Amino acid sequence: MKSIFKHFTEGCESMVSNLIVEQVECFDIGQILESGQVFRFEQINENSYILIAKQKRIKLVQQPGSNNLMIHHTTVGEFDEIWKAYFDLDTDYKGISKTLSDKDAYMKAAIEFGYGVRILKQDPWEMLISFIISQNKAIPHIKQCIANITERYGDEIGYDHDTDKTYYTFPTPEQLLRATEGELRECKVGFRAPYIVDACKKVTSGEVDLNELYVLSASEAKEKLMQIKGVGPKVSDCILLFAYSKMDLFPTDVWIKRVIEGMYFEGKEISLKAIQTFAREYYGDLAGYAQQYLFFYGRENNLYK
Repeated sequence: MKSIFKHFTEGCESMVSNLIVEQVECFDIGQILESGQVFRFEQINENSYILIAKQKRIKLVQQPGSNNLMIHHTTVGEFDEIWKAYFDLDTDYKGISKTLSDKDAYMKAAIEFGYGVRILKQDPWEMLISFIISQNKAIPHIKQCIANITERYGDEIGYDHDTDKTYYTFPTPEQLLRATEGELRECKVGFRAPYIVDACKKVTSGEVDLNELYVLSASEAKEKLMQIKGVGPKVSDCILLFAYSKMDLFPTDVWIKRVIEGMYFEGKEISLKAIQTFAREYYGDLAGYAQQYLFFYGRENNLYK
């Protein structure tokens, strides 16, 4: 990967760099953001997005078919410190996609369709709350709930002219701890309000140490996370895949269950446990990558609805 950095004058943000990252293989910003792993983004037009992550606001631009990515409103130092890891730019997705494509025709088709999907390295606390909220909700509703919470309890990080909106940081555990169940329900989280309160209490008290999960095995980390109310197997798998890079996990919801049943079991009803066992044995340490390719392919093509 080669990086070229340029400065542009943009009013009061004239001291902020806009970076061009060249020769990024297997990378499509639209596919990445639309693959169900991240919720704090907005599409401006066909080629550009606003992304709020790591307590910062950036704009991402990538022309169709291009392997060049432009990142607005950041610095060279932030790219090296934050975005290079966040977008997983040092991982060999070309090799991963080749290994998975060789598995079977289904995986090959999924990867050819979603060649630019990558798994982001996101903030554990934000992923914990986001996937607690995600239960039984459509993505637009999840995004709105999170926006409501950040506006009410986060810190302002700036206004964007492209979207005509002001954006906020994701509230820290201490900031969100101040919220009552009633106030959280006003943010439209519904029955998940007590789960969020419980997460705040257990994280701020140290009962659940989110940093500790990095060094635990996937099964040990999953057990820890499931001490929090409302965090079950699927939610914990999502948190561990998208925040901790536990790539041997295969988050399984109703949608991915149907995809696996349709592709590998001739449409027969298979238990979640059996699907998890199949994924672990068949995909091995690449199960998380396989899940993202299959999820994106299945959802975008409305397969096995």
